[in-house]
Amino acid sequence: MQRSIEQRMAIKFCVKLEKSAAETIPMLNKDFGVDCLSERQNLRWHKAFAEGQEDVNDKNRAGRPSTSSSDDNVKRVRDLLNTDRCLSVRLISETLDITKTIVHEIVSESLGMRKVCAKHVPKVLTDDQKARLVHEIK
Repeated sequence: MQRSIEQRMAIKFCVKLEKSAAETIPMLNKDFGVDCLSERQNLRWHKAFAEGQEDVNDKNRAGRPSTSSSDDNVKRVRDLLNTDRCLSVRLISETLDITKTIVHEIVSESLGMRKVCAKHVPKVLTDDQKARLVHEIK
């Protein structure tokens, strides 16, 4: 991402120097090599800067924002798991009305837990916690 922003700034600079797109593309290819934007992307950004665009960042895209794994949902999943660690991802999903993939992401990545013997436990356990867990399962 950072490399493409650098390239956009270089394209913007070339436009300010009144270089054509045909002059700009070989310079970018020489400087950035295999990491260079495609010729089509170079032309698109050259045209946008020539028409007066100042921002080198992409515009916001249409579509549904990713808000499902928000702090509120992480807290809701954590609270539910604290009441019963034996809940499945499917059951948590149905209870909280969050998609299964988001619940799985929250449990595994945000909360750092995984399923062990039908129980959600932290991924990193101390030796004492492991011993206690073995005694609880028996």
